[in-house]
Amino acid sequence: MKDFETLDFFRGDEAVEDPYPYYEALRRRCPVQREPHHGVLMITGYDESVQIYNDVDAFSSCVSVTGPFPGFPVPLEGDDVSDLIEEHRDKLPFSDQIPTMDPPLHTAHRSLTMRLITPRRLKENEELMWQLADGLLEEFLDGAEGEVINGFANPFTVLVIADLLGMPEEDRKEFAEEIRAGRQAGGGIGGTEKEMAHSPLEFLYGRFTTYIEDRRREPRDDVLTGLAAAAFPDGSLPEVGDVVRVAANVFAAGQETTVRLLGSAFKLIGEDAELQALLRAEPDRIPGFIEETLRSESPIKGDFRLAKKTTEVGGVQIPAGTTVMLLNAAANRDPRHFENPAVFDAARKNARHHIAFGRGPHTCPGAPLARAEARVAIEGLLHRTTDIRISERAHGPADARRYSYLPTYILRGLTHLNLEFTL
Repeated sequence: MKDFETLDFFRGDEAVEDPYPYYEALRRRCPVQREPHHGVLMITGYDESVQIYNDVDAFSSCVSVTGPFPGFPVPLEGDDVSDLIEEHRDKLPFSDQIPTMDPPLHTAHRSLTMRLITPRRLKENEELMWQLADGLLEEFLDGAEGEVINGFANPFTVLVIADLLGMPEEDRKEFAEEIRAGRQAGGGIGGTEKEMAHSPLEFLYGRFTTYIEDRRREPRDDVLTGLAAAAFPDGSLPEVGDVVRVAANVFAAGQETTVRLLGSAFKLIGEDAELQALLRAEPDRIPGFIEETLRSESPIKGDFRLAKKTTEVGGVQIPAGTTVMLLNAAANRDPRHFENPAVFDAARKNARHHIAFGRGPHTCPGAPLARAEARVAIEGLLHRTTDIRISERAHGPADARRYSYLPTYILRGLTHLNLEFTL
């Protein structure tokens, strides 16, 4: 790896396979450290990240996905640029999505999301998860090996989120194909070669508009009707477009990061026979294993914020208008908070302190769903096999593995993972 001062984290590929030495180099210099290529302030410290996540008065989420790309429409000058952000935020990519909203708009739209992800609905959804997992594993395990990300994790997470949203069964295959085509076209988040579309979920909007309008005309006893009838906290009925954007965001985002989590989890299980034996013998350890996987291999490398006001973080003054990147994956390996952070410890006491799902008002509302999906998928695969191994044919011998990771500065995950298994 290049010296961190010459490495371009956002436009190069040197840190794609293993970004952790870069994070450590930044933290050794300072947990709040400006990178030299795009002027982004990189936050690698745990406490510093939590402070920024919680401070919605001083930091805006308007650039949470795009960061410094493609730039702000006007110069951001002065010690308080809050008014400029509000005036021009609609011109930014992803501006119609919940992750880029700030309170009070974010609070209102998030309340619609929480109408979907209720404890009762999750319990009902989990019952179907087991059925979906069994059906997909029946086909996936029909042989001695298989590619688990596209052969199981992708279809499993798409079907789970489709059920959560109450999507008609006859439409689910088409949606799954659209999601897969979008990934293959490289139109995802944080790509190093393509700029992002202003509204990348348009392909979902049309169908969800039909669903919501239909349920408002003719209510049924289903999830989509509940979403169509959901009101904002002030009692007002959202526009159809507001509801559609929430549903589309939940569908798209609700499975992407879970797929990356499952890829990391299955890689760890396939690489470590002792760990695998422990999880087989004591399945109640699987939730803790999932938390440590989230800590050690965060599916989201980081999240951006734009400083609205000049603010001090970690003893460093951050001028208004500065783009900061909260490197979740680095904060989750901050030795000030996690002992021996580079060591994977399935019994780590404070593993759940990780910020893989963010923190504060923007904490991922789908975290409980992701945890449930991961537990069902892992427990299901372990239950139906007696041994799982990394395919040497696809990834090389144990002392010389070859893995391919998504070429993005936002997502952390394998592009494929070939496993061998014994039933």
